[in-house]
Amino acid sequence: MSVVDSLELWFVSFPLPAPFSPAWMPHVVRRSSSFYLVRVRTDDGVEGFGAFNAVGRERAGSGDALAQLLLGKSVHDIDHVQQMLRIPAIGGIRNFWVEPAFWDIQGKLAGRPVCELLGGGRCRLKLYSSCGEDKTPAARIEEGLAHREAGFAMMKLRVHGDEAADIRQVQETARGLEGKMRLAVDCNQAYQNFAAGSGPVWDLPRAKRFADVCHEAGIAWVEEPLNMEWHAEQAALAAYSRVPIAGGEVHTAGYYELANMVERRCYDIFQPDAVWTGGISQTMAVARKVREAGLQFTSHSWSNSVGFAVNLQIMAASGFAGEIEFEYPYSPPGWTEEVNGALFREPIARQGGWLEVPDRPGLGFEIDEKALAHYGRCFFRADRKTSVWMPEALRDLSIPTPLQT
Repeated sequence: MSVVDSLELWFVSFPLPAPFSPAWMPHVVRRSSSFYLVRVRTDDGVEGFGAFNAVGRERAGSGDALAQLLLGKSVHDIDHVQQMLRIPAIGGIRNFWVEPAFWDIQGKLAGRPVCELLGGGRCRLKLYSSCGEDKTPAARIEEGLAHREAGFAMMKLRVHGDEAADIRQVQETARGLEGKMRLAVDCNQAYQNFAAGSGPVWDLPRAKRFADVCHEAGIAWVEEPLNMEWHAEQAALAAYSRVPIAGGEVHTAGYYELANMVERRCYDIFQPDAVWTGGISQTMAVARKVREAGLQFTSHSWSNSVGFAVNLQIMAASGFAGEIEFEYPYSPPGWTEEVNGALFREPIARQGGWLEVPDRPGLGFEIDEKALAHYGRCFFRADRKTSVWMPEALRDLSIPTPLQT
């Protein structure tokens, strides 16, 4: 029986190829993909990885609790791992993003991809390109044509302005790309990050008006048009709307919150992300619940490279892969395929608008140790005898220069 022999926490800052202004963070310009990386190693030397988005030092103190709860525990008992991760969650620190590392290890021990361990199999995922920035209609049409040239048949655009501007973007983009690209729209109202400046806050009447516009424009779905905690309003909107309503990526309470939302039919399309929504096992349980309810499911994947790899394994195992497209973060020049594969020896490559699920055991990637050493800083390391916290590793969080190979 393999047990956890050591655990490391890293802060990674991978530079973006160009400045990137995410629509969900108004007035912010990002220059890196920053995330925490956990490396779990067994007593027989097998390693597994998980990751969670980072701002700075906010998880610098997580190591002691994780080490006390996980060292010496079996890597095969995922239910017990989940229970251990619930303990700090009671105190407000959710660390379910660590759980995929245990699936990664199990896959490597079995010599199989995680999607097979979950009851699915390797397959080709049809992709939609997920844009990250708010743009004018003319710029959005140009972007859509470029994405079509890159092989995508569907694109998700972002709206995050005043109501008239959002409506104009949808209407003009739909007309400009009619017959060329299918479109979905993300409103990003579930996650309202206005730390750097004000942004729009939608209510139910505005969401209904926007849904009507999107139906008339032939939009595939409207994503997260309301606050993530407004379950009653979400259910009312979904019942009213003639275009499917989607969401679910940041419901950090995990399965039980999302299961309740499925029962209330808050969304027509559920889009949990295992990095936030309880790890792989809870997110797979959501997919089964969604299937039983006759609704749709497609994993959210825009977090970091490891999170992308985790969620594509879930999508491959969910049973929905042949029914709906999977999200592919793609917003050049700032967010590119290189960012989706940050720290990986080999990228998880797409072929036009399709992606073949990797056949590599575990989560499907191998960490490039040279890149990790360059872009990352290990700030906590523990084994079953000792633990070392290294706060000095987080004193300078400047973005490293690109790695020269």
